Amino acid sequence: MGVRVRARLDIAYDGTEFSGWAVQPERRTVAGALLEVLEQILGAGVATGLTVAGRTDAGVHATGQVAHVDLPDPVWAATGPTLLRRLAGLLPGDVRVMALAEAPAEFDARFSATYRRYQYRVTDAPWGASPLRRRDTLAWPRALDVERLNAAAAGLVGEHDFAAFCKRKENATTIREVTRLDWHRTAADGVLVATVQADAFCQAMVRSLVGAMLVAGDGRRPPEWPAGQLTRRERSSAVTVAPAHGLTLVGVGYPEDAGALAARAAATRRLRIPAD
Repeated sequence: MGVRVRARLDIAYDGTEFSGWAVQPERRTVAGALLEVLEQILGAGVATGLTVAGRTDAGVHATGQVAHVDLPDPVWAATGPTLLRRLAGLLPGDVRVMALAEAPAEFDARFSATYRRYQYRVTDAPWGASPLRRRDTLAWPRALDVERLNAAAAGLVGEHDFAAFCKRKENATTIREVTRLDWHRTAADGVLVATVQADAFCQAMVRSLVGAMLVAGDGRRPPEWPAGQLTRRERSSAVTVAPAHGLTLVGVGYPEDAGALAARAAATRRLRIPAD
């Protein structure tokens, strides 16, 4: 196969008109759009192994998504210096590759990640979301109390079985470690922003956590109610999944040296991939 270069891509997108990240037949996806343009530039099958840090759902946005792709060394040498600008010229306007660089061979966008960080935007203004932010901000019909939201959030921080907040996959663990979960109200426009960070998330977990906290924040549930759902070992029917459009992947963290990248990837594979 010859020597290949692993390239890291830092990606942003407006998820409104995408059916999520992953390639799907007959559907417009972020990965599909990116692969189509890479093939236009490099040729069919030249870029291989496209792997992403977080496979965002339909309607979810990103400002800090990370992916990697493998390219033959001669192709990288010839096209690497101009590839970012060529991608900008051909990609649709709702997805951008913000940075493109050679990564260590040990780098794995998915398994080397130490954390993913998301933000969820909600407005409780009586007029709803600003027209210019309607695609990334949920309009909530009731007044929200930031202290109640943070009290609800505090009980969800740490390592727990989040089965009540996840769409379960066969033989996959729902144990996750949430290292940060807090809310603040922005000074500029009064929008409430939740920041949630964890080693990884299972499907629909962030939006389920937000949905549970919102009903505590508007007073319909006590602040301790979301944490009380952690005793469940199956998805809770009482938890409503917040709409996708308020959610944005804003950052992914990685170890700094190649040895740590490889060790992190190996440890994550053992944890996340079920044994045969």
